[in-house]
Amino acid sequence: MLGRLTKNINQSMEPHYRVSIFGSARISEGDEAYRHVFEIASGLAAEGFDIVTGGGPGLMQAANAGSKSVAKGGQSIGLNIKLPREQHPNPYLDIKEEFDRFSNRIDAFMALSDAVVVAPGGIGTLLELFYTWQLTQVHQLCETPIILYGDLWTDMLTWLEGEVIPKKLFDKGDMHNIFHVMEPAHVVELVVRIHKDRSKQEHVCRNFNKYRVEIKDRYRF
Repeated sequence: MLGRLTKNINQSMEPHYRVSIFGSARISEGDEAYRHVFEIASGLAAEGFDIVTGGGPGLMQAANAGSKSVAKGGQSIGLNIKLPREQHPNPYLDIKEEFDRFSNRIDAFMALSDAVVVAPGGIGTLLELFYTWQLTQVHQLCETPIILYGDLWTDMLTWLEGEVIPKKLFDKGDMHNIFHVMEPAHVVELVVRIHKDRSKQEHVCRNFNKYRVEIKDRYRF
């Protein structure tokens, strides 16, 4: 499935920088988070980036709709999962693939993603966040910034820094690619900065701290 998916996508478009946006299926149009994710996706699409989501409703739809709102943006890609409720494909997809298992689907996300934006979400969003983080920790993924969007993540990050790191269950250095961003425009700006630098450096993942120094007044980490 994964090999066929990536082959189909690569055959159907020119190579593009691809940003996965993870978020809840339960947040509806009209909610502030929906509007913000739409804004993030449209800003990224305006830079020519492809947008990859779970292809379903809620914030996934917001991201795909934002991508499609830009006339000359990148492709809008949906990796849908078969579920008894909640998950049905949204109408804003250029490319759609359907999965029976979460494990296959999340590996497809990892194969396609150059950057990850994590919007508010529940168990599925947490799974996607921590799976991405785990793979970067063990260097199976390298040049993959993980951008946590919104104040939902504040207490989680405080807990990790205040409770988990002091117990030496992981190192502060494992958070080098984690950014906490509060404004949609700042998400777009950060991804654009990293993308531009990526072509100039062999290992952008080793230089994430420079972005914290340059724009430390905008980002939590």
